[in-house]
Amino acid sequence: MKILANIDFVSLEKNLIYKVAIFIQKKYNVLNGAKIELQKNIPIAAGLGGGSSNAAQTILALNVIWKLNLSTIEMNSIAARFGSDINFFLSGGTAIGEGRGEEIKRLDDLEIENILLVNPGFEISSKEAYEAVNVVKPNSNWKEFLRNKDVNFCFNKLEEGIIRLYPKIGKTLNFMQENGAMKAMLSGSGATMIGFCPDRATAENLSEYFTRKKYWNCITKTIKRSTK
Repeated sequence: MKILANIDFVSLEKNLIYKVAIFIQKKYNVLNGAKIELQKNIPIAAGLGGGSSNAAQTILALNVIWKLNLSTIEMNSIAARFGSDINFFLSGGTAIGEGRGEEIKRLDDLEIENILLVNPGFEISSKEAYEAVNVVKPNSNWKEFLRNKDVNFCFNKLEEGIIRLYPKIGKTLNFMQENGAMKAMLSGSGATMIGFCPDRATAENLSEYFTRKKYWNCITKTIKRSTK
């Protein structure tokens, strides 16, 4: 098994792509190897699901390359062994993750444009983020978000704890909202933040500001789930 990448791995054996590939190879007695090339275009440990999406694509690709003919159920079972959100990336789109996140319930896709992603340049581990969470009452705002398609109902329960640990996150979120974003919030466990902008011009103005501060940023949009 060989993995080529435009980043340096701390440990190949700890990389999700490698672990998933080796597991599939052994489980299904695959005699062939594989050479996988990773082109990383987003920050590492940034709360964007980069590692999980890489793992999901590895499952999908090896199923085709090695002609395993795995069912959706089998691929989801493999995904759930290695993380709580890999299953989502097997199909993408708009969905609810139940259980610990691995039980995916598909929803009608929401199309949202002019989304600004901003990363201040430091990593936050998922362990650190979850340990900072206070016990809170269930929040059903996500139902209002889906019903009204209003981003102001979006929330992230990890955000409050992360802001306590990293005040720069809170200041950046406030800056985005004070300068045109309809809503700004933490992405996953951070440190990437999401700014929902009302138009392209607002997103570009904020992007230019963060580029001057040497913060990684990207203007993007939601995409529909794969039909393949």
